[in-house]
Amino acid sequence: MQAKQAPPGNDLLRPAVGEQIAELGAVDILVGIPSFNNAATIEHVARAINTGFAKYFPGRRALLVNSDGGSHDGTPELVRRSAIDDYRTLLTAHPLRPVHKIITPYHGLPGKGSALRTIFQIAAELQAKACAVVDADLRSITPQWIELLLSPVLNEGFDYVTPLYLRHKYDGTITNSIVYPLTRALYGQRVRQPIGGDFGFSGRLAAHYLKHDVWHTDVARFGIDIWMTTTALTGGFKVCQSFLGAKIHDPKDPGVDLSAMLTQVISSVFSLMETNEQYWRKTNDSVAVPLFGFEYSVGLEPVRVNVERMIQSFTQGARELGFIWEKALAAETYAQVIALAARAEPAFEFPDQVWTRTVYDFAVAWRRDLVHREHLLQSLTPLYLGRVASFVLSTQEAGAADVERRLEALCLEFEKQKPYLIERWDA
Repeated sequence: MQAKQAPPGNDLLRPAVGEQIAELGAVDILVGIPSFNNAATIEHVARAINTGFAKYFPGRRALLVNSDGGSHDGTPELVRRSAIDDYRTLLTAHPLRPVHKIITPYHGLPGKGSALRTIFQIAAELQAKACAVVDADLRSITPQWIELLLSPVLNEGFDYVTPLYLRHKYDGTITNSIVYPLTRALYGQRVRQPIGGDFGFSGRLAAHYLKHDVWHTDVARFGIDIWMTTTALTGGFKVCQSFLGAKIHDPKDPGVDLSAMLTQVISSVFSLMETNEQYWRKTNDSVAVPLFGFEYSVGLEPVRVNVERMIQSFTQGARELGFIWEKALAAETYAQVIALAARAEPAFEFPDQVWTRTVYDFAVAWRRDLVHREHLLQSLTPLYLGRVASFVLSTQEAGAADVERRLEALCLEFEKQKPYLIERWDA
């Protein structure tokens, strides 16, 4: 059979991919895996996706897309040969459609954003109704994840599905301390894990993403997760969450080597604040986001925390970076922070109000470019570690429910202090 011609005018996708798209014509559901040297885990991820397609969507036309960043460990080949070992375990009475696969390198800046852009483009070309992306290094993914990420879009009319994971109370401290409370206060929806990494989305949202000219910016390198969430929230799309259980990865001590990650994430969040200023200025309070899936308890991998090292970093930051903090912080906030550092000890506390104003002051300093932005965000790291140390000290005996109550109190403080942010933003 002679292959149909690839759609003209699309230089993002390789000709061979265009031919595959022309052959397929359209799909109902699509799941993408961005990858780079993930041979140790990607076959498991691909098999979970294949099984999820067969078990939960047996009558749907399904496509698995691997958008690879030039792996040299055989990652794409492992996806290509992935299959379900035993269809009898699926307990389905419906005929099983074959799972189609597109495996392609992506173009553009190295990074997850460029990989997802290719997935968005393929989804748009094939008019996919429901899509998802999952990380290539997952060890805890199950076939049900595919159902939980796709079904709210396919059957319930949602456009964007964020993950809700159970995490150790000291895992995800950047999300808990900054990204969740700030995103919630700015955009008015309680998306618990806005940078979770695994998302579901509609075909129309994928097309909307492609309209934005951000693919030569840091979004293409490392800011894609928060950009996707924020763009969905500010674009009027219906957002929900799905409970996925535990996300097993390699957790790190919050006090060790998180400076680069913090800088990348917060630079993306602050940049989006500038872009979406007219939206968040009009947003008051926050509303709950619908949740799908059955919540249950799971065993979590422990996260070792070196509180003494974090406190030392905080006090050292006050000595060596105080001149930057003085420029970035309001006078009252600066005085409070310096006082905290002067008496930092195993029982010290970094209060919610002071931390909230610290984050808001840094956002304003970023906007005004008062200090070189990279230096500004690097100077935030010791402050963040001081806040995390305080949180750890106050929750050592706390259970999961109590920890969530404390995080809820922090979120409410961010919402309460939003007029302070606007006042400083306009000053």
